[in-house]
Amino acid sequence: MASWLPETLFEIVGQGPAPSKDYYQLLVTRTQMIFRWWKISLRSEFRTAKPGEIKETHEDFLDNSNLQGLNEVTGNRWFVVWLTVQIALVFGARVLDYVFNLCQGKFDYLERLSDKLLLKIICYLDLEDIARLSQTSSRFAKLCKSDSLWEQIVQSACDTITPDMRALAMDVGWRQVFFTNKIQLQRQIRKKKQRHGKHKEKHI
Repeated sequence: MASWLPETLFEIVGQGPAPSKDYYQLLVTRTQMIFRWWKISLRSEFRTAKPGEIKETHEDFLDNSNLQGLNEVTGNRWFVVWLTVQIALVFGARVLDYVFNLCQGKFDYLERLSDKLLLKIICYLDLEDIARLSQTSSRFAKLCKSDSLWEQIVQSACDTITPDMRALAMDVGWRQVFFTNKIQLQRQIRKKKQRHGKHKEKHI
C-alpha cells in the first residue's frame, strides 16, 4: 500500500503568529521532513536575510523531538526540538500530531482518494453514517453536503428522475429534493411551473 503513496505526503504553508509576518512551509516526503522559512520585515538588518531550511529524516525527527531532558539538548537534537516547537506554534498541535503519524508510517489512505471515488463510496452509506462522516473533517463535510453526492442518492432512491425534478434541483439542490416528501415535491414543482409560465407571459 505504501508504494502507492506520492513522494510528497503532506504540505502546508502559513504565516507565523502575530506580530510576526514571517512565512513558513512544511513538507513531509516519504523519507524526509523539510521546514522552510522566509523572514518578512521592513527592518534594514533583515533585508538581505536568506530563506532558512531544515531537513530531517523521519527517524531523526521522531528520535530527537522528545521535549524531555531539554537541559541536555545539543547539536542536531536542538534543531529538531526547535522544529517541533515551531510547527506547533505556526500550524497548531493537530498538524504536529498528523506529522508525527506520517513519520511513524500511519497513513490515512482514505483522505488520499479522489473526490470522485469518495463520492461513489459515500453514496452507499446510511444517512446516519453520512451525517457522522461529515463531522470528521472539512473535506468530508464539503463532500457530504455536495450536490453531486445527493444527486446520486436521489437517483438510487427514485425509479425515475423527471425533467421537472431536475429543474427543481437546480433551484433548491438535490439534498433538499431528497428530504422533501412527495406531496411537497409535487407542490414545489407546480409552483415552479407557474412562476416559469408567468415569466414567459411577461416577455410575450
